[in-house]
Amino acid sequence: MSALLKIRGLQLAYGGIQAVKGIDLDIFEGELVTLIGANGAGKTTTMKAICGLKTCAAGSIEYRGELLKNLPPHELLKRGLAMVPEGRGIFARMTILENLRMGAYLRNDVNGIKQDIEQMFVYFPRLQERAAQLAGTLSGGEQQMLAMARALLGRPKLLLMDEPSMGLSPLMVERIFEVVREISAQGLTILLVEQNARLALQAANRAYVMESGLISMSGEAKQLLGDPKVRAAYLGE
Repeated sequence: MSALLKIRGLQLAYGGIQAVKGIDLDIFEGELVTLIGANGAGKTTTMKAICGLKTCAAGSIEYRGELLKNLPPHELLKRGLAMVPEGRGIFARMTILENLRMGAYLRNDVNGIKQDIEQMFVYFPRLQERAAQLAGTLSGGEQQMLAMARALLGRPKLLLMDEPSMGLSPLMVERIFEVVREISAQGLTILLVEQNARLALQAANRAYVMESGLISMSGEAKQLLGDPKVRAAYLGE
């Protein structure tokens, strides 16, 4: 069985500093894989490289059997790779509904788009209540819901999520992760970078631990959740 996403020997630099020092990573179809680690470990840099926002210094990224080299983000979106970025990246001067429609801009199945928007409102009823409201006036949690819903409107085959719980209230975090588990159970492949290691490991099938630009541990998420080193470093135990 070949991996949906296959990373080999990936190296990335920021201003002469090597942020990622040669990592290997595999994601198979239907998996929820999480990448955990301290701030500055190289997680977000890795995500940016996967979605075409950062140029690799060395190594390769292969998605659905195709090498991703010099492909711009919109071409990756056409191939079914979508990202919910850290900081959300919503269109602040557009309404919620307009933001959702932007997520489907590569699609032309009008009825399908309408059904998917209705499904997003099932996942996130608060977005439906505020559908005509400008996205920039939403709370951080509501903006995170919108960013996630907008990405799902593209019907991705691989969804990248970068720090979805950052800065959110416990109730908002709980809802975001409920939806993450739900869409994962439906078969969507997800790569999750998350500062809340406990939540990430509880939700994921497999996990990678990143330290100082290298993968230091990997395995079944449940096993890593019980690992004394992981518990001491990332779960505060």
